[in-house]
Amino acid sequence: MSSTAITGMGKSGKEIPWQLWASQLAAVLRIELKKTLWMRRSIWIYLLAFAPAVMFGIHALTSPMGSHCSIEEDTRVLAYTFQIFYLRVGIFFGCLGMFTWLFRGEIMEKSLHYYFLSPMRRELLVAGKFLAGFITASLVFGTSVLLCFTFAYGHFGAAGHAFVFNGPGLGHLTSYLLVTVLACLGFGAIFLALSLIFKNPILPGIVVLLWESFHSVAPSLLQKLSVSFYLKQLCPVTIPPDGLMALFTVITEPVSPWLAIPGLLCLSVAILAFACFRIRRTEISYLAD
Repeated sequence: MSSTAITGMGKSGKEIPWQLWASQLAAVLRIELKKTLWMRRSIWIYLLAFAPAVMFGIHALTSPMGSHCSIEEDTRVLAYTFQIFYLRVGIFFGCLGMFTWLFRGEIMEKSLHYYFLSPMRRELLVAGKFLAGFITASLVFGTSVLLCFTFAYGHFGAAGHAFVFNGPGLGHLTSYLLVTVLACLGFGAIFLALSLIFKNPILPGIVVLLWESFHSVAPSLLQKLSVSFYLKQLCPVTIPPDGLMALFTVITEPVSPWLAIPGLLCLSVAILAFACFRIRRTEISYLAD
């Protein structure tokens, strides 16, 4: 990096902090993307993400032209797969493993001090690492959801083509991809913040999992502190609660997408702001780890 970039001074001698911050953020993002995308310990995340796509692919091969099934049935199966597996298991644990490692991994490898010693604001480090994890998670799980959708309707031939392009299919796909991106955003922000608070974020992650799974039994006001509360409002197919959950579920007034999306964005920004506040007071002690 040139001396101009380090000092943040232009040729005119005036400070240009925004240009400096942008270049530093881009540098962190480039480094972290390479580490996050090609990290060996991320293999289990890829396997977890693409497991449903493999199952839908097998279903498409064994049911050519929609034999033994219907579009309505596959639509329902896709909705259950997305809301139960992706949101509660796949994206949740994928973000848990990916975002908690962004800082804890640096501490385990004893390399975080290199970032701290560089002439860069720590808030930019948080933003760069978060963006790298967010882009990676969205790309991986978004691709998997797209494959599931393609396999679910592709084997119906002309009927599947009509459902997607002349019916509600494209709207469903857009909603699924939007919810996937927002889930990566919300869960990623939570787990990044937890990794800056706890040395072992697994146990707090279990608490978050329990809250996200059973938040529907809480009062309406508290439900709005859950990421899943906003995500389920955006899903194209509603899955009603059943069993014991149906008895204890507190019915809340539905939130329109125009409120659900800003609500989740505000929640994520607030968590990231706390993470930026926390990183300013973070000290490294490799001996303690």
